Amino acid sequence: MPMDDRLRIMHGDITTLDVDAIVNAANVALMAGGGVCGAIHKAAGPELAESCREVAPCPTGEARLTPGYLLKARYVIHAVGPVWMGGDCGEDRLLSSCYHAALALAERHQLATMAFPAISTGSFRFPLERATALALQEIRSALARAQHLREVTCVCFDEVTCNVYRSLGAP
Repeated sequence: MPMDDRLRIMHGDITTLDVDAIVNAANVALMAGGGVCGAIHKAAGPELAESCREVAPCPTGEARLTPGYLLKARYVIHAVGPVWMGGDCGEDRLLSSCYHAALALAERHQLATMAFPAISTGSFRFPLERATALALQEIRSALARAQHLREVTCVCFDEVTCNVYRSLGAP
């Protein structure tokens, strides 16, 4: 699929980005966890946990929006990806759905910029290349039809993840 110049790939810390929304790789309870989720909750401050309690639970494949509080990002979109169970339990559909839901929330709230982590590829053990292909497909599709969304950044926590994103067509 051709590269869209509104899709960026970077290695870095998603909690430091000055965008309209960052996406949290959340759990169903929207509670602070480890990895990206824990880092977002820590950087946003304790008010984020209270907002999450108000909109929880969030079923796998869906997303919820909260303020960003102490983050540079105005909002956090909490997207719940699936735990990898071997690939025969609808994981691909659920992962695509959580990206789709997050992108739809951004469009509905007229957000212009947002950033995603590699959802479900950490402690949820979704195979990285498979997850990346699904993520890029959903993001490109959303950008093609977006009225408000101008730029999506995929923020990779490590070089291995960045290399996979780049190998699948991103600069």
